[in-house]
Amino acid sequence: MKHFTSEPLTNILEWANETLAINDTISLKVLNPDIGREHYAGEIISINQIDYLYRSYKAWSDLGELLFCRMLTPKLLDNNTVIITYEKLNLNDSFHLSTEKEEKYGTSSRFASIHKNEEPAFLSAYLRALKSVKIGEKKRILNLGINTGDEFELIRQMLSSETYYNLSLVGIDFSQSAINVAQERFHEGNATFYVHDINDLASLNLGKFDLIITIGTLQSTSLEFKPLFASLVQEYLTTDGAMILGFPNCRWMGGEMIYGAKAPNYPYSELSILIKDIYYCKKYLQQKKFRVTVTGKDYLFLTATKIVV
Repeated sequence: MKHFTSEPLTNILEWANETLAINDTISLKVLNPDIGREHYAGEIISINQIDYLYRSYKAWSDLGELLFCRMLTPKLLDNNTVIITYEKLNLNDSFHLSTEKEEKYGTSSRFASIHKNEEPAFLSAYLRALKSVKIGEKKRILNLGINTGDEFELIRQMLSSETYYNLSLVGIDFSQSAINVAQERFHEGNATFYVHDINDLASLNLGKFDLIITIGTLQSTSLEFKPLFASLVQEYLTTDGAMILGFPNCRWMGGEMIYGAKAPNYPYSELSILIKDIYYCKKYLQQKKFRVTVTGKDYLFLTATKIVV
């Protein structure tokens, strides 16, 4: 265990990286964050003639995420100090590393353990997007990459039974096992699911929709991003329809959602591709007279609604 008082964060970060290179856990004895509530990180707090640099629990949690660690429950040593312990994540425990093609996102995959609606950073941004498009006023909704139906589940929770059952929901995914689960979850009769290649939507004769949702799907390497996006707007959206596009800015490893998407050829999170894709969609939709907002953190949500003249 290492005791830190007034050392700058650069020192702590250097020590943490060096120690984690040879250990699975590290522990720090630091100022109890509860003492300095309403202080900002780096403010000096003097106790018993010892100067401490204040850091909140949020700052310590953020540090753990940057170190690819989970922060364990802090232990109170006394009124002034606590022990912060970090445990390295198993970086090999990730669906991202799967070489499976047809069932990479199936019910027996590691991806099936993920429940995005239970992650506050995802839930808050998705809820905001659904409210922005006035979900209760929509009639036909299409979701591309629906998997087992979590995005539809949140809609069902938000709306009254009468409003929800008046919706016509269509979900498409490439995983047969995931669609089987979705069909069981939404058996009431107002939801239809297809196991289908999203590159070939035309063969389904789906018609047009008041809302199109796709989260973490459009950037798949198996899809032609720009042509597919343009066809969704031109061929599948009603004249006053809306869109919710979710772009992952995170990785799932060792039971944790870690901020920052992994970019090819970089050992760290690099956002150029993500920003380029979002900007392309935003500009395209604005040219089609949509009002566009981009919100979120670990998932960035582009929400587009038609401008009524």
